[in-house]
Amino acid sequence: MTVPVRYYCPRCEAIVTLQRSGSLADKSVTPYPLEGWKYASIDGEYERADGVRIVCGDGDIEDGEDGCGEPYYLNFVRFEDGEEIEPEPESESVTLAPPGPRGPQAPDGPSL
Repeated sequence: MTVPVRYYCPRCEAIVTLQRSGSLADKSVTPYPLEGWKYASIDGEYERADGVRIVCGDGDIEDGEDGCGEPYYLNFVRFEDGEEIEPEPESESVTLAPPGPRGPQAPDGPSL
């Protein structure tokens, strides 16, 4: 049996309604995928996935909203060996500035 379930986009708060099994347990809605989770498309097989990738504006948007067009992720509760798995966000590389002070550069002045 499917039931309508509503979700807010975490960026623009547009509401989308998905028809899905009431037996699936939601974990969270995030603007990024969780590491190790496998996602179905909005019209895919939810029962075989760990969540749903939703593109804001696709699907049944309420109140005539357009949505922002950005993807977000519905994450279901997952179990491994009878224990609930705590999700981790996808790792993202960040480049930091080199060490040492960085101040404004003085323009070259006249030679004395």
